[in-house]
Amino acid sequence: MVYAYFTSASDNRIVRMIYDEEKPAGEQLGAPDTVFRGIPKGVIHNGGRIAFGPDKMLYAGTGESGDTGLSQDKESLGGKILRLTPEGEPAPGNPFPDSPVYSYGHRNVQGLAWDGKQRLFASEFGQDTWDELNAIKPGDNYGWPEAEGESDDGGFHNPVDQWTTDEASPSGIAYAEGSIWMAGLGGERLWRIPLKGTEASADPEAFLEEEYGRLRTVAPAGRNKLWLVTSNTDGRGDPKEDDDRILELEVS
Repeated sequence: MVYAYFTSASDNRIVRMIYDEEKPAGEQLGAPDTVFRGIPKGVIHNGGRIAFGPDKMLYAGTGESGDTGLSQDKESLGGKILRLTPEGEPAPGNPFPDSPVYSYGHRNVQGLAWDGKQRLFASEFGQDTWDELNAIKPGDNYGWPEAEGESDDGGFHNPVDQWTTDEASPSGIAYAEGSIWMAGLGGERLWRIPLKGTEASADPEAFLEEEYGRLRTVAPAGRNKLWLVTSNTDGRGDPKEDDDRILELEVS
């Protein structure tokens, strides 16, 4: 099956489509079947990253749709990371009873990835000051809108690291070779964040700065390789003749 997150006329939702290898080329995907609906939508901050975790549950990062109060409201699906069964039900073991909410206090989650010990990390757009990479703990509050980036408030989970918005505007992330790799849209670079557990073990290092333009997402490609997708034809970039592209990188 293929799962997708999209914006409908009324909300943001998750659908799944059956892939039929026996059908002729170009007709493999069946009609979308909605498995989860009701995520708030807006003209901004619609989130949209989905991924299956090592536990075979479906995770979804959502934005607060421009309504900042939704992030702290545990009854709302906006500004959250959700954890669902493949059928779209709240996953067993979630921190709040009968709720799909896994963590809250997010502004606009853009990337999800797990390390070799099945720990979840997420990238997040900040507003005017700090973009974030977070280590996600079930039930924790990540601060928005009361906090952007690091905070002295002990009730909020501080980020692993943070960047000014012109250095990052992060999108997809991947785990490889002991580090989180984070694609930057506005920052037009690929960040490497070395890890020791759920903390950064060294300063982040930038690669490919302004070399390929806006970088939308990054995915592990086996062994020490990554696939990196550019996003220059999205109306905000400066596309060249060969954009957009999928790049394969060897990392260490």
